[in-house]
Amino acid sequence: MGHHEAHGREVTSTAEAAEYGRKLFAQECRFVMGAAEGGDLPPDRLPEVAFAGRSNVGKSSLVNALTGRRTLARISNTPGRTRQVNFFDLGGRLMLVDLPGYGFARAPKTDIHRWTTLLRDYLRGRVGLRRVCLLVDARHGLKEGDREMMDLLVEAAVPFRVILTKADKMKAGPLAEMIGAVEADLRRYPAAMPEVLVTSARDGVGVVEMRADLAVLAAPERLG
Repeated sequence: MGHHEAHGREVTSTAEAAEYGRKLFAQECRFVMGAAEGGDLPPDRLPEVAFAGRSNVGKSSLVNALTGRRTLARISNTPGRTRQVNFFDLGGRLMLVDLPGYGFARAPKTDIHRWTTLLRDYLRGRVGLRRVCLLVDARHGLKEGDREMMDLLVEAAVPFRVILTKADKMKAGPLAEMIGAVEADLRRYPAAMPEVLVTSARDGVGVVEMRADLAVLAAPERLG
């Protein structure tokens, strides 16, 4: 395979896909809004890629590495915004969506219920949602919260790819074992893409590949 769709044509080389991804993620990344309730979601006008993961998985760091800016960390880590679905417009071609981190066992049940409802409303109702990037700490692998999220994604029929983060904190042998274990686990989830991507925001590992992987989902460039 190895072929990517871009500009409505085939991109056949890895180098071409990487350059296409670099150009897209070099565009301005503008904060659109944060939605706290399902009814607050913005118009569904662009292809969307959402980022999900446990709290402290390194989501903001990775998205900052992808876009080369610190906008997302600043906005998504603002008190009150961490429990919203935050929308960022990437060059008018792709909407990047930051989903609330999960895994706060001490949160009140009413809050957990509200976030789950918001998440379900978002996942089920977005026509433009092309993919969810499910970020998982490479050192810890899949946890209960990740499996609950994957069940939600299967239920909503949303394709997702597992992205292993913080790969720089692991030696090659254990990392390879973790990749094998996670990919074996993913076979049970029909919405999962079979291959995981390995990343490190600190070292830049996997950033080029991830940009290329996501760029094929973007709207074509406007002509003129």
